Amino acid sequence: MLKSKKLVMKFIVIAIHCAAALSALSAHAAEIDNTATVAAHNTWRAAVGVTKKLTYSPALAVQAQTWADHLKYSNHCQMRHSEADGQYGENLYWASALAWSDGRRELQNVSPEKVVDSWGSEKADYDYANNRCVAGKKCGHYTQMVWRTTTAVGCARAVCEDTHEQVWVCQYQPAGNRVGRRPY
Repeated sequence: MLKSKKLVMKFIVIAIHCAAALSALSAHAAEIDNTATVAAHNTWRAAVGVTKKLTYSPALAVQAQTWADHLKYSNHCQMRHSEADGQYGENLYWASALAWSDGRRELQNVSPEKVVDSWGSEKADYDYANNRCVAGKKCGHYTQMVWRTTTAVGCARAVCEDTHEQVWVCQYQPAGNRVGRRPY
């Protein structure tokens, strides 16, 4: 009986630590205005006739925060996609620090709208008639945002304090950018 009580206590302690870790990740994700992020996505979707609005996913936001933190600690805020294996779509955004002539560096104020609009600007490089990017250009961030069957998004940001660079991660479900299919 004593052995099983110890086992239960260990499980409770582990569960409390896991809950605290998830809570901390959610707190980081809360730094982003989720309402503005989703609204910016839905503006781009509505512009091409995608009426199904994206909804905010706390689970995707936690997952995005985990990847953003990984990029911060393991990749010094340099962008690299996670290995989604089709489980979710993913867009990344990187911003440098503001650098002043006197050598100071400070964190750039980047809004969710700026991040989403940077991806949306790829619309100019998407050839809808041929369902591909214009030669030499990228458009996959844009097509993921407006992918008709995608219904949920969660975003996060990590800041490298020493360089004041930041990396943003948005993850989408279901994933878009399916080869041979049009986004809308």
